[in-house]
Amino acid sequence: MTATPDDGAPNAAATDLAQSPFLSRFRPRGPVWLATPALLVLLVVLAYPLGIVVWRSFSDPAIGIDNYVWFFQSAVNRAVLQRTFVVAAWVTLACLICAYPYAYAMTIVGRNMRLALILCVLVPFWLSGVVRTLAWVILLQDSGVINSILRGIGLPPVKLIRTLPGVVIGMTQVLLPFMILPIYSVMKGIDTRLLPAARSLGAKPWKAFLQIYVPLSLPGVYAGAIIVFILSLGFYITPALLGGPRSILLSSLVQNQVLSLLNWGRGGAMGVVLLVATFLLLAIAAPLMRQKHTASRREV
Repeated sequence: MTATPDDGAPNAAATDLAQSPFLSRFRPRGPVWLATPALLVLLVVLAYPLGIVVWRSFSDPAIGIDNYVWFFQSAVNRAVLQRTFVVAAWVTLACLICAYPYAYAMTIVGRNMRLALILCVLVPFWLSGVVRTLAWVILLQDSGVINSILRGIGLPPVKLIRTLPGVVIGMTQVLLPFMILPIYSVMKGIDTRLLPAARSLGAKPWKAFLQIYVPLSLPGVYAGAIIVFILSLGFYITPALLGGPRSILLSSLVQNQVLSLLNWGRGGAMGVVLLVATFLLLAIAAPLMRQKHTASRREV
């Protein structure tokens, strides 16, 4: 059977229609549609509750900014907000000091030892945060293990429980994996031949490490620092169990306003202030980190 010129007309028309700019707007795009379930979950469990909190901060008990005026007029609220950011900064610094050498050790040891170190990092995720914090209560209390050891070697006991250092210690232990994993993920991609090459050219080991290896690992440091800092701002259980009246953080004030006093407006205002302050701090820090990392890479 001989095909006529009109036989391909429907196929050509369908092809032109499928390639039209109008229909191309509605054509499914792989990455976008794959992310749709996760975006819907975030919208339901994050955006919607956050919107309610923001709305109540302006509308409960009356529409206006009275809750925010109350927050900033209270010296206690301002002091607790400042303490929350100071504690988060100390926890971030402590996690960095402990995590950097640990992550570096994970990159230079053998395979079996590396698996053991990774297991040590992951084990805390399998335990409840309350259980870990209660373990620190046993260790840090006045008659606990640490003070018993100090007395045994002739040193005076140290007040750790119900203090700010005790809160920092407990939060550091909980958040340490969130600093180790980002740093290790960057370090394992660094060429280990760079340091021997630098030493072969006359550089001292510590100088080669500081000027070559450390700048290349900064993306992991920045990522871990941001994660740990943000998580530290919202901690509640650890400061509540290890801290005292002088080490209370903003999360405890929010809990007191919402659950104890049933004042959703003031509790929401506290949460919004903390959220906005965090975003402002990140907006200031992100360009500085990017600029410093770019300068370090140029020096390398």
